[in-house]
Amino acid sequence: MNVLWLFAHPDGRSLNGALRDHGAATLRRDGHHVRHSDLYAMGWNPVVGPADFGHDPSARLIVGAESQRAHAAGTLAPDIRAEQDKVTWADALIVQFPLWWYGMPAIMKGWFDRVFVQGFAFGVTDERGRTLRYGNGGLAGRRALVVTTAGARPSGLGPRGVHGASEDVLFPLLHGTLFYTGMDVLPPLVVTGADRATEADQAAAAAALDARLHTLPAAAPIPYRAELGGDYDDDLVLRPDLAPGRTGLHIHRHPAHPAAGAA
Repeated sequence: MNVLWLFAHPDGRSLNGALRDHGAATLRRDGHHVRHSDLYAMGWNPVVGPADFGHDPSARLIVGAESQRAHAAGTLAPDIRAEQDKVTWADALIVQFPLWWYGMPAIMKGWFDRVFVQGFAFGVTDERGRTLRYGNGGLAGRRALVVTTAGARPSGLGPRGVHGASEDVLFPLLHGTLFYTGMDVLPPLVVTGADRATEADQAAAAAALDARLHTLPAAAPIPYRAELGGDYDDDLVLRPDLAPGRTGLHIHRHPAHPAAGAA
């Protein structure tokens, strides 16, 4: 496989940096090809602006329409086009970051804001004019694995933990970004207690990462319901006969596959 390793941590000497280097070596030993986007090292600009699209800054900027126009015309900013070329090359994305305030560092959020533009990652339609998203979309056919570290203990990120279950915390990225654009999203690897990790803890994290990477081509993805799979009505609401009386994020998974617990 061709694997793009998207990485956001300000210090390559961190636990995250060590896991990234270890994981990339594992992938190469398994015969895969790896490219990197190390956002802090690249000095990535995370801020969407008129220059991304060659837009006149004196005119109103409608980001979706302008990004789609510039993508179609091949006039997106060179740094955006370079990252899109990497995504197009990739069969799989590894998305790695420390969990800060229940989400990605701002620099990585800005990578998605600028790179996953309309007409490229979303806003595409099929021959019937239907919008392709949530299981379909511009990036269909690719796999995605999120690798994140958290200072919390494992129990705190469990189903009844104070922080919320890990997959619920990551739902905006897993479901709302990666699955939305059509990718097969694997269960995330969450390395807990990262701020207090001992050498033994780091070795265990590296072994857990290896196990995920060895199965990257064939591991079962999170069984999210596809928007066009018949489970949602015309208002994009889950049909009343499915998960009757229930609400919450887990209703968007097929019930034959129970939700994951703590990472």
